[in-house]
Amino acid sequence: MNYHRTLKSAVAALAVAVPLCWSGIANAQDAVNLRMTIWSANEAHLKLFSDIAAGFKKDHPNVTVTYESLPFDTYTTALTTQIAGGNAPDMAWIFETAAYDFVNSGALFPLTDTLKATKGYNAEELSATAAERWTKDGKLFAYPFSTSPFAMFVNNDLIKASGAKTPAEMIAANQWTWDNAIATASTVGKTGKGGLIVRDFNYQIWQNLASVWNGWGASPWSADGKTCTMTEKPMVDALTFIHDAVFKNKAMPGPGESVDFFAGNAAMTITQISRASLLPKDKPFAWDLVPLPKGPAGNYALIGQAGVGVMQSGKNAKTAAEFVAYMTNPENSAKLSQFFPSARKSLLNAEVLKKTNPLLSQEQIDKVVISGIATGKVIPGHTGFAQIQQVVRSGLDAVWRPDANIPAALQQICGQIGPLLKR
Repeated sequence: MNYHRTLKSAVAALAVAVPLCWSGIANAQDAVNLRMTIWSANEAHLKLFSDIAAGFKKDHPNVTVTYESLPFDTYTTALTTQIAGGNAPDMAWIFETAAYDFVNSGALFPLTDTLKATKGYNAEELSATAAERWTKDGKLFAYPFSTSPFAMFVNNDLIKASGAKTPAEMIAANQWTWDNAIATASTVGKTGKGGLIVRDFNYQIWQNLASVWNGWGASPWSADGKTCTMTEKPMVDALTFIHDAVFKNKAMPGPGESVDFFAGNAAMTITQISRASLLPKDKPFAWDLVPLPKGPAGNYALIGQAGVGVMQSGKNAKTAAEFVAYMTNPENSAKLSQFFPSARKSLLNAEVLKKTNPLLSQEQIDKVVISGIATGKVIPGHTGFAQIQQVVRSGLDAVWRPDANIPAALQQICGQIGPLLKR
């Protein structure tokens, strides 16, 4: 399937449909069913979303909101397929990597006027930095409800049993570096357990490796997005380091291997703090949450974002925008922040985050969450990302072999995506 063509045709279809979407609710008594696509099937998440929908229904008794969970790995493809097939949801979560396509295409209903008109919304406290990728011509087209830093969850039981140092011990000694992190992961790997897992990477979602390569100052393309930089030394060095961690040090699962940190089967995993809800309750292990290790380029942080947008083609776009305003008002944003750190400045403080994230210590909130949001770069994204993602993923297959010629593989990738970046 040509994913870029599917997305392009889908959003074009939505743009054509714009004049039809302003109907709102024709009659206050008419039943309105709003559907939102999401990529989480987590019970705790779904309960919170359902509670928010129930709260909205109290003031809008004719409106029912339902959530449709789509698989994470194929989420954007499934969403754009629905759009192209004339079955677009009223609202959708949108990956940060797809933000440019959705915002620039005209597929999304502008939210700014609705948010500003909502009593007590306080739209001005939305962080401009967090909103940058979701804004065009001064209008917000999707609300960045989750601005979540990547961090390292740690299984201290496995690490101590292997005789290796824990990340906390290394941090205390100013030794928390990528070299030492991989050394610990390798030591645990020799016991038969997994070492380090970059969650959701699975040799497919390569952009999640930014959680590692940013430590080398690497980037897949230039700041203006027009030039491929994967052949430059920082990226070559970073991918060589990751390659060695997989094939030489046995510190990371190889292609085709599946290891679950949250089942207690690995020493460390890189993921976002919202995954804390996956920590086991029946057979818990001693866990920790620490910042990403220091790389050759110094300390760094990475942020993943998710926006919630309203589709222009929806028959009830105005009502859907009102629900998004309710879902992201100060009160509900505080509730959401237990899983999805808010872009509201008033909620980015230790006191609030401690209340909404009781599993995390004050130190974890200060040094991982708040610091990560303040200093982190957002995962790479680009116009036409779906096609670029597939080309890079295919090209990286040559890297994930024991005898890989990494510079040659990256040279080929740049040759293929170079024209795509300039479009």
